[in-house]
Amino acid sequence: MAGMRIHAVQLATDLSEPNLARVERAVALVRAQRGADVVVLPELWVQGGFAFRTFAETAEPLDGPTVGALSAAARDLGGWLHGGSIVERADDGRLYNCSLLFQPDGTLAATYRKIHLFGFSGGETTVLTAGTEVVTVDVEGVTMALGTCYDLRFPELFRRYVDRGAEVFLLPAAWPTPRIGHWSLLARARAVEDQAYVVACNGTGEQDGLRLGGRSVVLDPWGVVLAEAGDDEQVLTAEIDPALVAKTRADFPVLADRRL
Repeated sequence: MAGMRIHAVQLATDLSEPNLARVERAVALVRAQRGADVVVLPELWVQGGFAFRTFAETAEPLDGPTVGALSAAARDLGGWLHGGSIVERADDGRLYNCSLLFQPDGTLAATYRKIHLFGFSGGETTVLTAGTEVVTVDVEGVTMALGTCYDLRFPELFRRYVDRGAEVFLLPAAWPTPRIGHWSLLARARAVEDQAYVVACNGTGEQDGLRLGGRSVVLDPWGVVLAEAGDDEQVLTAEIDPALVAKTRADFPVLADRRL
């Protein structure tokens, strides 16, 4: 396709609100993005990225109310919707940080269970199970790859995606303010080293005592910033040209010199 319009919705999550209220507000924002080809939400905007202690209570199955609401929002939008991620309760009872991608008809096109869990000896690692599968999706002829937050620190994942033909990385996050400089640096590095578009949608607001840093960004395959948010709730819009990925890789064929 010629051009693709991307909207990244940098949501402010208020965990004092009931879950249903947060879902309704997010869905209203999604529906307001008519004209977008792809809309992206942040990581764990329903349960809270750092509310580890309550994940077991707030987890939902993939046929739960949040997925149903996002499916309806995608239909109303008439575009692809990356619903960020939720805490998924699988059939076997295990919990995953699961990203959700919906087609314009509301069908759940793909899920990605976060491979790299944050927390070292605490946090996500104590309550969630790590995913094992890399996921790419054909979105209107463009190969998009799914990653989540802490995955950004692991370049080998994104090289795996390059080998699968990825042209755009979709990355929802709940990245905190104290390390927001790393977020901006690493997002740009992934774009430059893999010669791909990066759509990195962070959250904002306070979650379980920790403030999220915002600074959502859309980067082109040269690392040029096409749109960047501040630290408040806002919607980024950017037009991407998928053909620029192939052109960049042909004009500056650094990936052909890989030896490892």
